[in-house]
Amino acid sequence: MRAFWIMFKKELRSFFLSPLAYVVMALFILLNGWLFVSMVNAMRTKVSPRSLIFNMFDSGWFWMGFIIIFPLITMRLFAEEKKMGTLEGLLTAPVRTSEVVLAKYLAAVVMYVIIVIPVFFFFPIFTKLTGEQAAFHSGAFWGCALGLLLVGMFNIAIGTLASSLTSNQLIAAMVTFVFVMLHYFLGFLHAFGALPGSQWTDTLTYFSTVEHIRSLGEGLIDSRPFVYYLSFIALLLAFTHHVLESRKWRA
Repeated sequence: MRAFWIMFKKELRSFFLSPLAYVVMALFILLNGWLFVSMVNAMRTKVSPRSLIFNMFDSGWFWMGFIIIFPLITMRLFAEEKKMGTLEGLLTAPVRTSEVVLAKYLAAVVMYVIIVIPVFFFFPIFTKLTGEQAAFHSGAFWGCALGLLLVGMFNIAIGTLASSLTSNQLIAAMVTFVFVMLHYFLGFLHAFGALPGSQWTDTLTYFSTVEHIRSLGEGLIDSRPFVYYLSFIALLLAFTHHVLESRKWRA
């Protein structure tokens, strides 16, 4: 456990020593600040049956900036170690491979939370300044927060696996981006030739990030997204562990 905390703190420190983390955070906040103001202005001119929170996180502009985060914060996790030749030393040290994987993965999760969490301060600040409670729904707020945490952890697990497969950070970033995008667009397939109540529609809805966030954005907390994301996170991290273990025996 001591080795885990040492690696975790080292990895987290390396994020903050890199200017990339601050650039990503600044751009993400600026993009969503502009989007938030646009949503408020749109809801002033046209009545919306949805809350401000739902409209914000259902926007394609939000998801455009959101998806870019993951290749940037995960591409260096293992790829950099491989390129510098320090991974072999790390894997042959008296630490478990599972500790290495979890330390790097959880450090990336913490970095992700730090990048995203400022966006959630927009809503209470807006409510405090305007007194407009109708645009703010606490169920939607916490539902979206939980949903984005799960989706983020899932996407970081994809990036962790991608980074463990190559020594090139650019390739790791591209692989992560492609698979995160594919998973996101999977949520729109049920709109093509889908019949309400059909097995096809129900299956795609179960795998749909968009539908998960929309449900949580309406304040509907369901256990199925939690089971889905946590199961696949465990699977992806297990694959990452296997990749590193195979490399460890070759070292």
